[in-house]
Amino acid sequence: MEIVVLLLRQNLVMLVYMMIGYFLYKKKLVSAGGSADIGRILLYIVMPAAILKSYLADFSRERLEGLFVSFLAALLSLLLSIAAARIAFSKEQGIERFGAAFSNAGFIGIPLVQMTLGEEAVFYVSSYVALLNILQWTYGLVTITGDRSLISVKRLRINPILLSFLAGIALFLLPVSLPETAENVVGTIAAMNGPLAMIVLGVYLGQVPLRSLFSGRVVYRCALVRLIVIPVLTMALLFVFPEKYHMLKLTILIAASAPVGSNVSIFAQLYGQDYMQSVKEVTFSTLLCIITLPLILGIADYVL
Repeated sequence: MEIVVLLLRQNLVMLVYMMIGYFLYKKKLVSAGGSADIGRILLYIVMPAAILKSYLADFSRERLEGLFVSFLAALLSLLLSIAAARIAFSKEQGIERFGAAFSNAGFIGIPLVQMTLGEEAVFYVSSYVALLNILQWTYGLVTITGDRSLISVKRLRINPILLSFLAGIALFLLPVSLPETAENVVGTIAAMNGPLAMIVLGVYLGQVPLRSLFSGRVVYRCALVRLIVIPVLTMALLFVFPEKYHMLKLTILIAASAPVGSNVSIFAQLYGQDYMQSVKEVTFSTLLCIITLPLILGIADYVL
């Protein structure tokens, strides 16, 4: 019950941040282009700092074991999400396949995990975020565009999320540590992740007429798959892992239960797809997750 209360409280805080973004856009204090710039700051600076910070922990055999388990659980969960999205949507519905398969684990999952389960849990969710980004920039890119030629090893080599994940693993495994000043800088930047991400989503919300947000069956279906079907399937999957990994399992489930990832809108804008449809699915599922996430985690905390 405690985790449900914490999630509800943090969801309300995030809703406030989202309304700030909505207000800024409506008052023309932030443009759609400005929110894209903030999104790039999140992708290239803030999220990598949050991932790197999670690995600034003392090495232990238990943490190393947990790292391997979290990586396996994250991989299985993401493959399950992709399969569910492929069954639910046709090849022509690339935006919905992408949106349902890939959650907003980085922008929403990391802050929620940090606020409800603590810094230790962020250590485990980072595996999910790293794998999510690899799959988005490979399978996801082909899904949303239909163009296999866009897959590039170079894109992965310079992906900031993947680089920060590898740097964090190296810092965790090797007997070295960052200077205190550098660690403080990383921690301060990482703390910006939740507020900035929700402000950007608020700007997205401001671009969509509220009446149109609740129209169209495909928006509801995408939200249903992303917020209910995939979390329930992930919960069933996590039953195979021992009870001693309770916190780790809740961490993966939070990431898997997050709403449609905002990257679907970024990709849609970049590659000439239906940008407004993707924005509707991101914002609609984000609003609904205020209800669904505490519900899913409340059940999971009791049964896992």
